[in-house]
Amino acid sequence: LDTVVARDDIDAGRTACLGASFGAYMTNWVAGHTDRFQAIVSHSGLWAADQQHATTDAAEWKTRLFGTPAEHPDWYAENSPHHFIGAITTPMLIIHGNRDYRVPYSESLRLFWDLVSRHDGDPGTLPHRFLQFTGENHWILSPGNARIWHETVLAFLRWHVLGDKWSPPSLA
Repeated sequence: LDTVVARDDIDAGRTACLGASFGAYMTNWVAGHTDRFQAIVSHSGLWAADQQHATTDAAEWKTRLFGTPAEHPDWYAENSPHHFIGAITTPMLIIHGNRDYRVPYSESLRLFWDLVSRHDGDPGTLPHRFLQFTGENHWILSPGNARIWHETVLAFLRWHVLGDKWSPPSLA
């Protein structure tokens, strides 16, 4: 990022971080470790590693790689983004499909609740947003929902990166 924002044609004050699946785990991690972005978009991302271990359809695979939270509590604590919630200052857009069994949508619900419960201002000033698709899985595949996904991401970035007013996409 330092190399990219050093370019003359890049505005270092207008950057965003977006990720999906493992990339969303990384964006969740980044959110708690830097404030250099104006917005972060997290799609289907792991938030609480110990919680997700017991709810994913890939628990056996994760156990082979990392062991269980009971076996390696320090590893799970060190590598779980939720332990760094207090350091998050960047506005986040959290997106998830209800039928996601790899990273159950409870991960995004918990992330959003953790952000909302720490907001001490008027609810109308909350900088974070949550977009939930009831009929989608780990990826948003239906054409109409994909359109809403893209329009919402772009609206969120216009709001926080370009300074426009929040204007959610029409559902019509």
